[in-house]
Amino acid sequence: MHATASIIVNENHDPNICVDLIEALNNLIPSGIWRHDKMDGNADSHIKSAILGPGETVPVKDGRLYLGRWQSVMLAELDGPRQRAIAVTVIGD
Repeated sequence: MHATASIIVNENHDPNICVDLIEALNNLIPSGIWRHDKMDGNADSHIKSAILGPGETVPVKDGRLYLGRWQSVMLAELDGPRQRAIAVTVIGD
């Protein structure tokens, strides 16, 4: 529900995965060089969020998220720390 945060599914066993992801995004999309930065200095966060996407579709089986052994749903905070709210929609048969 925010333009500078994303929901992703990724590995949850090694915390370095999250650090590596943010570092890779920072290397690919540097801050301080975009037109929007003249307004509020967070254009890179908007671009990163647009690439990662605002949400995920995750199947549910037997009342539980149906993910791989090492997978987890995560909030990627790209412009914070900030207070964030998320929305969860469950669609069933």
